[in-house]
Amino acid sequence: MSAREMVLARVRRALADVPREETPDQVPVVRDYLASHSPADPVGMLAEHLADYRALVHHTDEAGLPALIGGLLSARGARSVVVPQGLPAAWLVADGVRQVPDTAELTPAELDAVDSVVTGCAVAIAETGTIVLDGGPAQGRRRITLVPDHHVVVVRAPEQVVDSVGQALPRLVPGRPLTWISGPSATSDIELDRVEGVHGPRTLEVVLVRG
Repeated sequence: MSAREMVLARVRRALADVPREETPDQVPVVRDYLASHSPADPVGMLAEHLADYRALVHHTDEAGLPALIGGLLSARGARSVVVPQGLPAAWLVADGVRQVPDTAELTPAELDAVDSVVTGCAVAIAETGTIVLDGGPAQGRRRITLVPDHHVVVVRAPEQVVDSVGQALPRLVPGRPLTWISGPSATSDIELDRVEGVHGPRTLEVVLVRG
């Protein structure tokens, strides 16, 4: 018996007592599991898990955000930064940094020549250390966060921070272009050697902004 035949045989045995006329929507699915394990400090857990994934985590308040972003771009030596539509103008006040609007005319080659990108986010998940973007205001299109080598993402804490994936999903629209980010882009596919910057930015900096 082939592996395929074995799997199909197991499926048939599992469905042996199911009436042929029954459809999946006729049987309620029990979802009495916990949606969250309620960490005592979700923002602290998020920061810890982001650091585990080798993201650089920064803390500030609303008043200090523009100076912090300017400092991060300066420390990176960034001379240009992609600006998604809806990004608050007050966030980017750094002198000497050319702002490149995220437009449909922006070619991959032009995007690759940009040093950094600054975005907001849709939600952040504490238990997994994951930032989710959905293309909404201040987030831009997916490609602007995949091509530049340096991504600065702003998370408003605690309002944009949830405990678990189960709590994040109701905030998201499945039809939108979702990007789930857990640390800088990396792979260990080749001989288990970790290589960063393969499928996205080599450096991810997360700014947690407390009101």
